[in-house]
Amino acid sequence: MTPAVASAFAALKHAAAAERDTHLRDMFAADAQRFPRLSAAWNDWLLDYSKQRIGAHAMERLCGLWQAADVPGWIARMREGSAINHSEGRAALHIALRHPPGKGPILCAGHDVMPAVHGELAKMQDFAAQIHGRHWRGATGEPITDVVNIGIGGSDLGPRMATQALAAFRHPELKVHYVANLDGADLATVLAGLQPRTTLFIIASKTFTTQETMQNAASARHWLVQALGEAAVSRHFVAVSTNLAEVARFGIDPENAFSFWDWVGGRYSVWSAIGLPLVLAVGFDHFRRFLAGAHAMDEHFFSAPAAENLPGLLALLEIWNTNFLGADNRALLPYSQSLALLPRYLQQLEMESNGKQVDRQGLPLDCTTAPVLWGEAGTNGQHAFYQLIHQGGRLVPCEFIACKHADFALPGHHEKLLANCFAQAEALMRGRTLAETAAELVAAGMSADEVARLAPYRSFPGNQPSTTLLLPRLDPFSLGALLALYEHKVFVQSIVWNINPFDQWGVEYGKKLASRLLPIIEGKAPADRLDSSTAGLIDACKR
Repeated sequence: MTPAVASAFAALKHAAAAERDTHLRDMFAADAQRFPRLSAAWNDWLLDYSKQRIGAHAMERLCGLWQAADVPGWIARMREGSAINHSEGRAALHIALRHPPGKGPILCAGHDVMPAVHGELAKMQDFAAQIHGRHWRGATGEPITDVVNIGIGGSDLGPRMATQALAAFRHPELKVHYVANLDGADLATVLAGLQPRTTLFIIASKTFTTQETMQNAASARHWLVQALGEAAVSRHFVAVSTNLAEVARFGIDPENAFSFWDWVGGRYSVWSAIGLPLVLAVGFDHFRRFLAGAHAMDEHFFSAPAAENLPGLLALLEIWNTNFLGADNRALLPYSQSLALLPRYLQQLEMESNGKQVDRQGLPLDCTTAPVLWGEAGTNGQHAFYQLIHQGGRLVPCEFIACKHADFALPGHHEKLLANCFAQAEALMRGRTLAETAAELVAAGMSADEVARLAPYRSFPGNQPSTTLLLPRLDPFSLGALLALYEHKVFVQSIVWNINPFDQWGVEYGKKLASRLLPIIEGKAPADRLDSSTAGLIDACKR
């Protein structure tokens, strides 16, 4: 870390030592203004971090990291198209993908990228109109009823998550499916319910060489050709790629290939043509609102001071929990079934971005970075792992997300959902002492012996830190803003930790090893220079 950040960290360590033994209940009892003091608003959003284990004085010091790490300077470098992804020599300009027309240029290597961005959006809009208007028809002349997106990683997680999140806005006559896993069970179970003559495939791969995607694409192509013949491929496959030669070799007309650029990282690409299945799922007007929400969050992030900056506050609080309280994980708990895939999406965004041990100078880091992210939609998680959070003895910072209004307004559901969300956050903060438990059991008419026997089981310590993000509703605008919020949160943390969040060399190394092992498993190469475990596993499969 930089000298300025190291100095700020030293001061924060003293603040953490002073506050570490103070229970959250006592913090609330000592400060009647704790909630308004430790909460922030943006538009009609509310971020309540008053249940975090931090006092107002330490929070001021924590916000000082914003200037110490020069977050404003890094924001400026991102916006001007500098190669902030230094290990790959690339800009990171996903913000350009949601930059509205008429708001000025965004430059990359001296060239304005906005004409190309808006040109591709117009192409996506036209294609969606053809599909929804039933003008694009399959080889037999029938309209498309099902779309299958074949991709993996950023080419799958973003649009898949957003399609589920915006289920209330789905086009009524089109079903969108997703296939990612190399395991044939993924593709086979999707194809089992489809008809070749009314199915369209989107093959999403920047290079059109990704092993998992291209194997699934080849199998889907075979399925279609068996039913409709080779000539049908051009009417049932489109591509999202930059490798037009491979697209054409596959049998897809390059005119039906949608592009994005090397300054768009995979896990930041849902705003690009990678979002085509989302456009087809909800319509282009809703996709435009999705982009508008992200842009609104961009503008907030670029302009708000640290103490009022929602992405900045989330980033700094997780740094506090990770580097000063010793947490090694975070539970993401959306109280929205529509956001059930958000934890999986953010696992890639956060852990692939900031799961690093080397700083921007190539030196070993002297602090811990990205905590393990996990979670589940409420209230399902309450019946699975909340027991461990309440009484398991581990520090588990929690992040609750809730909406004031339901996206599917069935009577009697949403009020109970909110009650459970707020109650869990309160219980994690407050806990229940042995004396409180004993008093409740006595009041319930238990004998003294029974109280003494059962009270330890029914008491728990509390003092688990949590944040609650309250949205007005889950709609395209709010979802876009929510995803941009987490993108910028990751960026702020990478700046403080002095790492590059836009590369993923560990992932690339695993792919390289898989390519070496494949011919050995297929029996086309000898099992030379393998460790005994890998050799033994391959031998067991062959036998």
